Amino acid sequence: MTITDTHTHLYSDAFNEDRKEMIQRALNANVSRFFIPAIDSSHTKSMLQLETDYPDHIFLMMGLHPTSVKDNYKEELQHVEDMLAKRQFYAIGEIGIDLYWDTSTLDIQKKAFKHQIQLAKRYELPIVIHCREAFDEIFDVLETEKDDKLFGIFHCFTGTLEQADKAISYNMKLGIGGVVTFKNGKIDQFLNQIDLKHIVLETDSPYLAPKPYRGKRNESSYIIKVLEKLSEIYQVSEEKIAEITTQNSKEIFNI
Repeated sequence: MTITDTHTHLYSDAFNEDRKEMIQRALNANVSRFFIPAIDSSHTKSMLQLETDYPDHIFLMMGLHPTSVKDNYKEELQHVEDMLAKRQFYAIGEIGIDLYWDTSTLDIQKKAFKHQIQLAKRYELPIVIHCREAFDEIFDVLETEKDDKLFGIFHCFTGTLEQADKAISYNMKLGIGGVVTFKNGKIDQFLNQIDLKHIVLETDSPYLAPKPYRGKRNESSYIIKVLEKLSEIYQVSEEKIAEITTQNSKEIFNI
C-alpha cells in the first residue's frame, strides 16, 4: 500500500528535534510520497535540503503563501519566478487568499494569487490553493482564470457540499486531512456524495492533527487516521482509498 501526503510542511521548526525519526515513522506506515508546499523565500533552503536528504520521497512546490503577501510581495514573487526558471517543481503552492489573519492585504493577496496562477499555466503545473475565510474571493479569481490549463488541489478543504462542487468545477481535487475526523468538521456529513476520484489525502503537518491527536503536533504518519475515516465514510477498504487517492495525486502532480 502506497500512501501519499499531498501537503506537509516537513521543514517546519516544529520538527527540528526529531525530523529524521518523524519521517521514518511515516515511511514505516507506508507514507512514501511527500509533497512539500512553499511559504516564502526564507524556507527555500530548508526545502531543498529535504529533497537532498530524501530524493526518492520528497517533491517540492514553489510559491508565496497568502499570509506572507506583505509590502515586499513583488520581491517574493520574483524569487518564485527565479526558482521556477532554475529547476523542477511539481506545483505552484501553496497560494490563495487568507482573510483570517489580515483583511487589509486582500487586494495584493488577489494580485499575488492571480500572478501565480498564470505562472502555473506557463509551466503547465497544478496550483495548490490555501483558502481561509475566503471562498467567495478565491472563486472570483478562479472564475477569471478558468480554462483547460487551470487545475490543482483545493488544500485543506473545509467548505460545504456546494463549495466542494464549485471547487471541482475548476478542475480542483479536494485535499482532505485531519478536519474530516473532527466532530464539528462537518465535511464528513457530505463527503460520500463526492466521487473519490476528486479526493487526495494530506496532513498539513505540523498543523491540524486528526483525532485522537487533535491539539498536538501533526505529522505525516497520522495520515493513517484520515485514511481510516475515509474508509468508514465511503465504505471501502483503506487499501482502496490509498490506491485511488495516490493515483489522483499522480494525475495532478504528473509523477
